[in-house]
Amino acid sequence: MPNYRNSILCLLTALSLSSGIGAMAEQATALKGEAVFGRITKKAKDNNWNKLPISELMGKIAQELVATPYVASTLELSSSDEICSANLEGLDCVTFFESTLDLARMIKKGKTKPTDLLAEIRRTRYREGRPGDYSSRLHYTTDWFVDNQEKGVVKILSDLPGSEDFKQRVGFMSEHPQSYPQLAANAALTNKIKQFEVAINKRHLKFVPIAKVAAIEPLLKTGDIVGVCTNIDGLDIVHTGLILRTEDGVAHFMDASSKKSNMKVTIEPGPISQSIKWSQNNTGAMFARPLEP
Repeated sequence: MPNYRNSILCLLTALSLSSGIGAMAEQATALKGEAVFGRITKKAKDNNWNKLPISELMGKIAQELVATPYVASTLELSSSDEICSANLEGLDCVTFFESTLDLARMIKKGKTKPTDLLAEIRRTRYREGRPGDYSSRLHYTTDWFVDNQEKGVVKILSDLPGSEDFKQRVGFMSEHPQSYPQLAANAALTNKIKQFEVAINKRHLKFVPIAKVAAIEPLLKTGDIVGVCTNIDGLDIVHTGLILRTEDGVAHFMDASSKKSNMKVTIEPGPISQSIKWSQNNTGAMFARPLEP
């Protein structure tokens, strides 16, 4: 599991960019990791994965990504422009579930090109599927859940037994703009982020408290997207991943783990109710189920 600092890096990309930003930006619209992409799409074609339910397909793809190195901030390719990119050679907790989902959506549609994956990423990563400036990206995971439910990409599992009102409020980004080069350089972007935070905080969402997660494990399916809730001021979700239900019936948590002994995509041991207890700040979990495209 991630430590406190890496959790924030994973979910909110609080970082300092390197001096090579300009050169990186020129390559950002192309997929990085074409060999991984080719391996997965070939295996999908050879084994007719497009005929699987999307949840099972996500499980197949996620297992193909096991041991992929944990790399933070792969989306931060420019301090001035928002660039839609994909990197299958290094994943953080968000880009792991995002890449798995969008590869599955692409394969289900019979698509095979890197540009097809980027098209799916644009749809899920950005508010209403419309890339714009830095504020158009769905930085907060609850915002991602709601926006992608409205787009018909996922269904939030808000009626799980034991669910309670989620009262945590967001505000970390607008309160710490110096942690984000894009915000530090542009006060107008910070104001836009703050307006989105206000809208997020007006929503009424549900989560499953950590003590009740074990009871709902039998209801979880492979491919369900997991958001680990936190009580850290200004944050909603501190870590993300996927459910992988193994043949023995255990609902495992899969994640791009920033734990020093892992630093890679990992199938965590034991049921998810145990694997999300790494911090006293973790309060429970939210779940979203992928829908057929």
